[in-house]
Amino acid sequence: MSIVRWLAAAGLTALLGATAPGPSPPPPQPPPQLDDADVNRAVDRLDEVVGAAMKRTGVPGVAVAVVHDGKVIHLKGYGVRKAGEDAGVDADTVFQLASVSKPVASTIVSGAVGVEGWNKPVAPNVPGFRLKDPWVTSHVTVADLFAHRSGLPDHAGDHLEDLGYDREYILSHLRYEPLTPFRASYAYTNFGLTAAAQAVADREGVPWEKLADDVLYKPAGMNSTSSRFEDYVKAADRAYGHVKVDGAWKARFVRDPDAQSPAGGVSSTARDMARWLQLQLADGKLDGKQIIDAEALERTHWPESVSGPPGAPAGRTAFYGLGWNVSYDDEGRLRLSHTGAFAQGAHTNVTMLPGEQLGIVVLTNTSPVGVADVVALDFFDIAQYGEPSRDWIPLVDALYQQQEDAGRSKTDYAHPPSDATPGKPADTYVGRYDSPYYGRAEVVAGEDGALTLRLGPKPQNYRLTHYDGDTFSFETAGENAVGPTGVTFTPDGTSFTVEYLNAEGLGTFTRTDEPSD
Repeated sequence: MSIVRWLAAAGLTALLGATAPGPSPPPPQPPPQLDDADVNRAVDRLDEVVGAAMKRTGVPGVAVAVVHDGKVIHLKGYGVRKAGEDAGVDADTVFQLASVSKPVASTIVSGAVGVEGWNKPVAPNVPGFRLKDPWVTSHVTVADLFAHRSGLPDHAGDHLEDLGYDREYILSHLRYEPLTPFRASYAYTNFGLTAAAQAVADREGVPWEKLADDVLYKPAGMNSTSSRFEDYVKAADRAYGHVKVDGAWKARFVRDPDAQSPAGGVSSTARDMARWLQLQLADGKLDGKQIIDAEALERTHWPESVSGPPGAPAGRTAFYGLGWNVSYDDEGRLRLSHTGAFAQGAHTNVTMLPGEQLGIVVLTNTSPVGVADVVALDFFDIAQYGEPSRDWIPLVDALYQQQEDAGRSKTDYAHPPSDATPGKPADTYVGRYDSPYYGRAEVVAGEDGALTLRLGPKPQNYRLTHYDGDTFSFETAGENAVGPTGVTFTPDGTSFTVEYLNAEGLGTFTRTDEPSD
């Protein structure tokens, strides 16, 4: 699982659960209430906390909103929208939310279909959608897919998005994915959740993006919020996504998440997200109006799946609700959170203590280096304990590095074995291939004999480098890039398998003269 996948799936729950267990707890008692002084202390330290995190990581832009007792008590931008330019971040700068889109989507579903809508089956409303098991296809509900308990494997469909396939193609090809036990296993999926949201929109007879406008953004006065990528791109005051290049932050990519819009395609501002926090903490009310059904919204806050069993006898269990990570802090308070991250340049966090009527949202404009999570962690630590409980950045960075390394190939393709055998003549491998899941592929040879692999509906070109025998490699690209990966042909050139596309056994392409379906 890549670093970004882990962040979105685990959120703060895993970080909090990583702390060493203390002594046996006393008998259960009501948790002490955080009073105004506690919250104000944490707010007064926010400039310091954000500034220190930005200085340590170099992150160019941050925006933060805090809501308490129904009021916005902090709303501020820090730094710049784009590294090397002067335009500053403010409360109205538009950021991509990445997976913080999921709790926004669950709010929209609650408003569109109410409590009963969560229990409706998905398949009748999404043309072409089905899963590998027909029984599961007929029974999987909107709630099952929002809680990541459908049996689909981790991040099913994400590689199809990287290759350029649209939402319709991806949802219609989830049927090839192997399934784990239905409602008895957890795996985080952007396109499972997207299928559920699409089913709700189709049932209402409108595109998802319009449903989001009509049900939430317009009624809540979230005037700079959109589920359309084009609106983010057109925003005059927008934060550019940054990645690290030779140790410096560069605005190199513009991530288009339209295919998974309900799961990762929202763009918004700190001001608008403060409005959403107010609504969440007030049981769906805003400015005296009931915008989202209170009972349906409360349902999104319940634990639905065990997302992380405890790693030790005194460890903490992590749960996932409907678009939310659900956990309980050291005082037994319900804590709702979600992290969003794009490797191509976004990292966001929302965390709420509903019982305390307290929430924070942190938006940043770089690939994840911990700032969004750390600001939220420090904020709640200071409110509860007076000081951060630890230096969170090294812990977060270590987790990032661990997960990033886990996604890379175990083969060092930059250094072929000393006894490597040469490949066969280029025409052995040249030709058209097809995968039921990944679609058409083509291997072509240049004038110099070098091979290029073409993948996706608008072919993306990957130059193949020989490694050993019938095995080549190429550098992966896109949101889920994992560095070099292998391409191994059969000796007769009738098929090949792409290593990083084959986690679920779907990465083999067979030579054919027929177009893909």
